[in-house]
Amino acid sequence: MTANPPFALVIGAGPAGLMAADELLRAGTPVIIAEAKPSPARKLLMAGKSGLNVTKDEAPDAFLSHFAEASEWLRPMLTEFGPEQIVDWMTQHGQKAFTGSSGRVFPVSMKASPLLRAWLTDLAQRGLDLRTRWRWVGYRDGVFSFETPDGPQTLRPHTTVLALGGASWSRLGSDGAWATILAQEGVQLSAFKPANMGFVANWSLHMATHFGAPLKSVVLCAGDQRVRAEAVISERGIEGGGIYAVSRALREGAALTIDLFPDTSVQALTAKLSGRPKGETATNTMRKALKLAGVRLALVLECARPLPTDPQARAQVLKSLPIPLTGPRPIDEAISTAGGIAHSAVTDALMLRELPGVFAAGEMLDWEAPTGGYLLTACLATGRWAGQAAAVWSGDHTRHDKPTTP
Repeated sequence: MTANPPFALVIGAGPAGLMAADELLRAGTPVIIAEAKPSPARKLLMAGKSGLNVTKDEAPDAFLSHFAEASEWLRPMLTEFGPEQIVDWMTQHGQKAFTGSSGRVFPVSMKASPLLRAWLTDLAQRGLDLRTRWRWVGYRDGVFSFETPDGPQTLRPHTTVLALGGASWSRLGSDGAWATILAQEGVQLSAFKPANMGFVANWSLHMATHFGAPLKSVVLCAGDQRVRAEAVISERGIEGGGIYAVSRALREGAALTIDLFPDTSVQALTAKLSGRPKGETATNTMRKALKLAGVRLALVLECARPLPTDPQARAQVLKSLPIPLTGPRPIDEAISTAGGIAHSAVTDALMLRELPGVFAAGEMLDWEAPTGGYLLTACLATGRWAGQAAAVWSGDHTRHDKPTTP
């Protein structure tokens, strides 16, 4: 089946795809969304199970700094649709927002489902044609091929926005399979890498009773990064928000150390460790002099034995405890991915240089950011940017394609 133009096609019904469709509909362009899964925005719903962190209330330059080398080319998109605009957008869909003590912004309901339901209802009322279980499998000369419940289908849209996500959480729809299709069309791609992921540590049986325990009141150090945040010891290694924040540095080869006493100097720790009773074990010294216990003590005994006998040297270990890691968890377990469509492969409007009229948004693009509202904000902002650009393209070429009266 081939639908008649003019209409816009959006492939992928996650936040970036829905936002692109929103802008296209706003411009008066009919939209079909093709979504491989039985329902839209599955990754968004999963992320919102523990509280939907939509964005971060932060000064613009500080916010942008979390996108590293991608910050400059994302700047116009995030400036037009950043934290303040996202809060307004949530309010327009009946979802009030609140800002936590860390600056993270959540809907009052804390869930993704009320916001998603309101958004989908609005889009449907404006004419969105959402087709689920439509998996994109091929492209040739402007025709997109799909596997669907009704067999193979094709669409020839007037303009297209690709928003298929990265290459993690494949069960929720982001499997990176689109990379093969685009590579065949000459689109420049960067290799996928895990981002915001846990790391493997081969713990001894000594650590088993502490699996699932949070490491609190610590600073995680990797390269030139020092992040005060929690981490969690798991059977497979170490994960959690603090680890995700330094995951890029760790992925690129930096060593992980943990400051177990970030509010106490080496000198102060040394004083507490000095003058202990003769014959007292290192474990008892740390327990009694420093009140070190639980998973924090277990980690010291796991990673630093035999501990130095000199109090200052021992204090320095506690301020920079080396954690032996053997590598990141598999990419499919990562919260997000780096890599994908290279910046050089798209125009400032996010149109693929090799495929005029085809735009890309969200995690398909080669950028990465930590958790904390940055990922979702950039997906929404790039989806909006691509949708607006696709609407302009569609309008220009629809007018161009009209027959001229003799």
